[in-house]
Amino acid sequence: MSEMMLDTVSDSTVESQFELCPKFEKTFSILGKKWNGLIIDVLLEDGPQRFKNLARRVPKCSDRVLVVRLKELEENGIVSRVTHCDSALIEYRLTAKGADLRQVMNTVHMWSDKWFSPAQSCE
Repeated sequence: MSEMMLDTVSDSTVESQFELCPKFEKTFSILGKKWNGLIIDVLLEDGPQRFKNLARRVPKCSDRVLVVRLKELEENGIVSRVTHCDSALIEYRLTAKGADLRQVMNTVHMWSDKWFSPAQSCE
């Protein structure tokens, strides 16, 4: 396109041509949802967890919301709910798809360590 033709292209035309990759959008619709990253991080760090242990590790998340988030993560193939037939024990664990997020979560930890002050540290 010539310079003159570029000047005639409106901003709305340029914006309408931009589309996010559907895979990228799907990923962030899962990981960007409040509490999901923390739930995944706990399961990466500590392995399979009972509901009450997850609730203890993510204390600001209500039980009701935690149930919803776990179901969503399960529907997306990131978490599996394992029922042990010899007891009432139910555990939540990462699937291979969920465990594959380890590098992503490690990178997020490194980024937050770099860009957030010690006053905003974990504990």
